[in-house]
Amino acid sequence: MAEQRLGIIMHGVTGRMGTNQHLARSIVAMRNQGGVLLENGDRIVLDPILVGRSEEKLRTLAQEYGVARWTTDLGEALADPRDRLFFDAGTTQMRAALIERAILAGKDIYTEKPVAENINDALRVATLAQKAGIANGVVQDKLFLPGLIKLRRLRDEGFFGRILAARIDFGYWVFDGFEAPAQRPAWNYQLGQGGGIILDMFCHWRYVLDHTIAPVTGVCCIGRNHIPQRRDDEGESYIADADDGAFAMLELEGNVIAQVASSWATRVRRDDLVTVQVDGTAGSAVAGLQRCWVQSGAETPRPIWNPDEPQSMTFPDQWREVYASESFDNGFKAQWLLFLRHLYDGAPYIYDLMEGVKGVQLADAALKSWRTRRWVEIGAAVGIA
Repeated sequence: MAEQRLGIIMHGVTGRMGTNQHLARSIVAMRNQGGVLLENGDRIVLDPILVGRSEEKLRTLAQEYGVARWTTDLGEALADPRDRLFFDAGTTQMRAALIERAILAGKDIYTEKPVAENINDALRVATLAQKAGIANGVVQDKLFLPGLIKLRRLRDEGFFGRILAARIDFGYWVFDGFEAPAQRPAWNYQLGQGGGIILDMFCHWRYVLDHTIAPVTGVCCIGRNHIPQRRDDEGESYIADADDGAFAMLELEGNVIAQVASSWATRVRRDDLVTVQVDGTAGSAVAGLQRCWVQSGAETPRPIWNPDEPQSMTFPDQWREVYASESFDNGFKAQWLLFLRHLYDGAPYIYDLMEGVKGVQLADAALKSWRTRRWVEIGAAVGIA
């Protein structure tokens, strides 16, 4: 069978997420496995070109991963008809404009989230992609993690009965660069650079809730700027004026309530850096990134409230782990495969830019709720049928 070359313009992959998840564990991993096998027996041969601002970083990255092509000239890369797909993992602030340039250059689009800093820009690029008739997708990686896959299977099998409530607990202590080296790029903590935990993480919570439990219909949120000063990778001090903590109540279809806590200024005493708990009339489940535990109604203990005596029950031990009969690949790679097969085989793919708009919509609503100190209804996203 034939080989079909796919040129991929990979912008912004010198950062941590772009390098580790998208380049190394997705594109390079698939390339090293011989490409992507299609339904008709053809094989997609992946040929990335790395694009960014730093020649030194690009050259080093290309050499490390055996990538033949790199450039600092995005315009030149977009003008090359050999490269069909544009991918962006750069800063949120630049994303909408970059996607628009790529669409106008006739490229198909696959991008990290958020798709834009605000709902208007997000809708503009999503609508532009629809009108252009190009294939487009947005990364929604947590849906492809083993823990969340197991959680969805429990829902689909009716394990929970009637779902009552959900809770997402995310975060860890992100060192500020003073007592230990900085962990994340400075722009994450600067409002003027598209930073903030609400814009960054609430896009995730929208698709997790929509696709794992029930569609979001409203939100009440309060944010906080806990650590107002940090140091960057070079050791330079800067003002960190973006929200690094956010605490929200959300209403989902079916009268389900979700609590969501997100913080880069908390310490972890749970099973994973993010846990999702779902409670129903027939049972409950808690999922991390990889593992999932359940407690059915028949297994639910009957604790006695007695503040005068030490607690005799060890509650975590009363849950049993959910095991899968198959092994799972890297979540980012799994979604890349799904999108590439959509690109060539026309396989179903629902995680498009309009889905990405919904994530920005929730972030916008949460920020509005914080500013106005009130509940914000969401419903269907503006401009989405």
